[in-house]
Amino acid sequence: MSDRVLVVTGGSRGIGRATALAAAADGFDVVFSYVSDAGAAESLVAEIGAAGGRAVAVRADVGVEADVLALFAAADAVGRVAGLVNNAGVVDRAARVDEMTVARLERMFRINVIGSVVAAREAVRRMSTRHGGRGGAIVNLSSAAALLGAPGQYVDYAAAKGAIDSFTVGLAREVAAEGVRVNAVRPGIIDTDIHASGGIPDRAEAMRGAIPMGRAGTAAECAAAVLWLLSDAASYTTGSIVTVSGGR
Repeated sequence: MSDRVLVVTGGSRGIGRATALAAAADGFDVVFSYVSDAGAAESLVAEIGAAGGRAVAVRADVGVEADVLALFAAADAVGRVAGLVNNAGVVDRAARVDEMTVARLERMFRINVIGSVVAAREAVRRMSTRHGGRGGAIVNLSSAAALLGAPGQYVDYAAAKGAIDSFTVGLAREVAAEGVRVNAVRPGIIDTDIHASGGIPDRAEAMRGAIPMGRAGTAAECAAAVLWLLSDAASYTTGSIVTVSGGR
């Protein structure tokens, strides 16, 4: 049984995948969720295994409580949960608020907010000294959209990530004396396929002019911030949100 298991939601692509790779290289046994792309999940498991690490892929939709419970049960079978990265999230097609349906809003908040809260609940139940745990760290994935509002594109997504910011600070203070640190990473424009899922596949390139550093960020750069927050180097850091946005 491992003494250092990291749960990563939405680990088969983008920032989640980069985080899983970096965490495995750092000595974590990684248990990650994916929703539909079994090939990508299997490829990641194989890549981590080939490098001498250990990864377990679990098909789980974080918007479904039973799936989150199954994900953590799989982690328990590997060993002691020492960390959680709440990475899974969705966007939708660009739309104004006056064009949005309730079905779209419910999906946005169920996955991006409720799923993260439920996953954090399960992590705290395992890591908090109040529950007999030995401590650990949670890192939530926010977005620069929480500050910018994403007008004309996805105000609902921005609002969901604003909720993640508030949740990060509140939970951090709630469990600070129980050995659990809670922080967030707030990415800006990152070159991943999440833009394609929102119907704007070339968004990262198109936004270059709005980024002071003149380029989009990479998933690996976000993963580096996540790994720092998980590490002992950040032992006195909780309730913080680290912005990785190229100055935007």
